[in-house]
Amino acid sequence: MARNKRRHSIGFGYIGFGNNQSVFNQTSNKAFSTLKEKLNSETHYHYKVNFLHKKLSKADKKVIKDKIRTYNKIRTQKTIVAFVLIAIPIFFIIKFFIDKLASNF
Repeated sequence: MARNKRRHSIGFGYIGFGNNQSVFNQTSNKAFSTLKEKLNSETHYHYKVNFLHKKLSKADKKVIKDKIRTYNKIRTQKTIVAFVLIAIPIFFIIKFFIDKLASNF
């Protein structure tokens, strides 16, 4: 008794793919160059970054890493200051309610 083999037609997709034929025949609907141009324009619009198509030297890489590190350090410091400024009033409000509750007994 031979095992029953299942074959998928080209128009049939697995769960999550719907009826997308490009899943099976591996052809993209859009050319890569248009996607590349869109990625470049969107990245420049949101992050003010232009993609470079050249090799970076070690000095350039070091400058980029230093900029990222200083940005992250400043962001961390801002987060800590904001947390402290929000946590102190909350602490005193909780302490006030605890003292008021304790004074009623």
